[in-house]
Amino acid sequence: MTTVHSPLRLYGRSGELAILDTLSARLRNGDGGALVLTALPGIGRTALLDGAVAAHRERAVGPVLTATAAPVEQRLPHSGLHALLCSAPGPLPLPPDQVLRDGIGPADLLTLLRELGADRPLMVCVDDAHLWDAESRAALGFAARRLGAGSRVAVVLGAGDGAGFAGLPALRLGPLDDDAAAALLDRLTGAAGAADHPVDPVVRGELLREAAGNPRLLTGLAGRLTPDQLAGRTALPSPLPGGEDVLDAHAARLGGLPPDTRTLLLLAAAAEEHEPQGAGADAALLLRAATAAGLGPAALDLALLTPAGTAGALQRAGNRVHFSHPLLRRAILHRATPQRRRAVHGLLATLLATGTAGLRGRVRPGGATTATGPPALAALVQRAGAAAGLDAALADALEAAAVSPRPHAERAAALARAAMLSTDEGLRADRFAAAAEHTRLAGDAGRARALLARAGGRPPHGGAHRVRGLLALRDGPAADAREELLTAAALLAPHDPRRTLDALLGAAEAAWAMGDALAYLDAMARITVPVPERALAQYRDGMCAMLRGRVTEGHALLRHCLDSAGRARDPAAMLRAGVAALVLGDIDAACRSGARALAAVRVTGPDSLLPQALEHLAYAELRAGRHARARAHALEGLCAARRTGQPNTAAHLHAVLALAASVEGGTQPCAAHADAALAGAGPHGLAQAATLATWALARADLAAGRPGEAAARLGPLVRPGPRRGHFAARMLAVPCFVEASVLAGRTDRGGGVGPVADAVAEFAVWVTYTTDPAAPAQLARCRALLAPPGEAAGRYEEALAHHDRTGGDFERARTQLLYGAWLRRRRRTREAREPLRDALVAFERCGARAWADRAGGELRAAGEAVEGAAAGRADPLCALTPQQQRIARCVAEGATNREVALRLSVSTRTVDHHLRNVFAALGVRSRTELATMLGRRSG
Repeated sequence: MTTVHSPLRLYGRSGELAILDTLSARLRNGDGGALVLTALPGIGRTALLDGAVAAHRERAVGPVLTATAAPVEQRLPHSGLHALLCSAPGPLPLPPDQVLRDGIGPADLLTLLRELGADRPLMVCVDDAHLWDAESRAALGFAARRLGAGSRVAVVLGAGDGAGFAGLPALRLGPLDDDAAAALLDRLTGAAGAADHPVDPVVRGELLREAAGNPRLLTGLAGRLTPDQLAGRTALPSPLPGGEDVLDAHAARLGGLPPDTRTLLLLAAAAEEHEPQGAGADAALLLRAATAAGLGPAALDLALLTPAGTAGALQRAGNRVHFSHPLLRRAILHRATPQRRRAVHGLLATLLATGTAGLRGRVRPGGATTATGPPALAALVQRAGAAAGLDAALADALEAAAVSPRPHAERAAALARAAMLSTDEGLRADRFAAAAEHTRLAGDAGRARALLARAGGRPPHGGAHRVRGLLALRDGPAADAREELLTAAALLAPHDPRRTLDALLGAAEAAWAMGDALAYLDAMARITVPVPERALAQYRDGMCAMLRGRVTEGHALLRHCLDSAGRARDPAAMLRAGVAALVLGDIDAACRSGARALAAVRVTGPDSLLPQALEHLAYAELRAGRHARARAHALEGLCAARRTGQPNTAAHLHAVLALAASVEGGTQPCAAHADAALAGAGPHGLAQAATLATWALARADLAAGRPGEAAARLGPLVRPGPRRGHFAARMLAVPCFVEASVLAGRTDRGGGVGPVADAVAEFAVWVTYTTDPAAPAQLARCRALLAPPGEAAGRYEEALAHHDRTGGDFERARTQLLYGAWLRRRRRTREAREPLRDALVAFERCGARAWADRAGGELRAAGEAVEGAAAGRADPLCALTPQQQRIARCVAEGATNREVALRLSVSTRTVDHHLRNVFAALGVRSRTELATMLGRRSG
């Protein structure tokens, strides 16, 4: 067993603690009140009550009366109040023994509590108050409802539910969120920042999943594992031990229900066995099972039609029946004897098998057919639950039935059951690996890893390596994913060409994410098996030709791939077509392929592909200049990536959002998304995400008028060296690099030789073999920026002519902005106004606020008044709060922080805090820049 460190603080309860602190503060100020904390067992109700009592005692502001209900005394009148009054620190006007003997009326209890709080604030805390005797509950509830202003008495009750204390303020405690549960687990296992206490990520995920946000259950589970089990060196037991007391407490809540109702709950718990997680049970099947078990119609109506019939344990939604909390289902199955569980599963299996012929072809809620053919998969899963031991024949039947069109989640559950019933070790490993694959496709990466761990690693298993590599591709170092998938391909090649191909495509994708062109070519070159799809062969050969510099051949092959993919039904093939379109520069085709892939994934799945479909579409829309659409799809993709456990995809989506924000959102949103992308890209070697995020930051710098910072960011990406950007993305950043370098005065010194000229020359070569519609205009703009005065105007006009042919409001507006600014600096202010005015209107139409501000400033400098939204933003102080404006003006006048503090009657720390925010909001780095911006000079 592992030594579990007791938590030093409550996790994930800041809101609840704030409410209790407010009640305590009111009590110290002389005003009483009441609060009922309700929660399921193990959620942390007792810990909150103990914390409230400890805080009151530490402040030494007044007495405390505390009690915890004893269920064995529930039938003893006034026993609860007797226990409460016995906790008093001194003599009472009414002896507790007299209360137990003669009782006490509600009004007398109210008077007694007010007397006890007359001199000093009194806190009353009762845990498990729902288990008190009825007389004590009624009296205390009566008194608590009448405490308020001036009473100097606060009553805090803990209860399983608030039914016995109607009319009192109640706070329902929910399970811990993911972050809080993870922090608690770190504390329990000593893993927070401790390298000598490693917890295997798979074990960690399994513990958090099993605990379902219940802190006491998590504590019990972690405490029963050995250090080797926590570190992943030894297989986890199944089921995990340590949660028995919590499950018993949940089951005990239902112990007082009639026998028929308890039987119905067991049937409902067992009926969920063959359903996808969270789908609940089929009400029709449950009704048939209950009737077959001998339950009467009256009991069924009461239980299924009214929540009170099952004490709130079951909830009906249409023709589905759900447990109000997943631990209730587990508790009911835990409490039942093995023989009774097997009998219930056997009953359900019989009903499902006999109903197969009549149900075949019908569609049940959720879209899946009820049967795959005789025998039904659901019946087989129930038969597996009824099995007393290993059963090779049943395992074979389960594997044979777990086929399309069954949803991946159902197939995964069936295959996991088949693995547990298998007598052959090799078959068991195969089935666990297959279950992990379908679980991954269903979007549950954590569960897939847990199933892989049960598959074992000896001897090496190609299927397990493949799934492990595909999981690492979405949540792990890309280099590790590549090696895992290459290993899987080598193991699978002799007997499974299809999965070998998938592994090699995954290895190529990992190499692409790493920015390693040679590794990408190596993985693609290994695809020597017969390729069943012609489009895939064209994709392979076309991508390799492009990366090897055979541009004409690559273009032809990828164009054929796009034409063939137009008839594809496979979402993965559609995504590959989108990649081919982007490499070609056919942005419209990339958007079409991305939209088709997204639609196909939404209809047919798999769920694991949804984040990639949204990422590909968002990136294509970004390249097309449809920034608002790109942002919407990227935000949806981010939610999907988090839900399905794909942080690598989330990093790419953050990069897309950063690029969108560099146009629309301003510096702060761009920085937030870029930081998130870089935080994920760095540890996992995601060069593409890092390149896009850095480009986004530089573009936001340009919008904010900080070309020097932009040039510093982009220089390493576009120049040769170890920090060079991703081979497929760095050319896209060259126009920004050239603009930033010119505006910052970092252009090459004569002769057309240097980093900027080299970047433009390489960009010109790239323009010759891409069909990206924006590229020719961007090249002409770059040449205009570097051209001598006599040629620049012609270059700008050339760029605008290209824009007229291809569209793209944002890029055209950027060219107009630079052209107008160039004209103004050449003292051609009248000519400058038209392109600057057009740029301002276009930026506002695109929602590019920061860029519109920049255009508006140039237009005002050209002597034209700016109206509308840009004018409202013309005053740099309009983005600041009134206090920040006052501080900014004082600093611009030359006042020190101390002088500002004295002038405004605030602390120097407050001035420091506001001044940092002023610098960030205005994009300045010094007092001198601030004074210049505001039109004053500091002395």
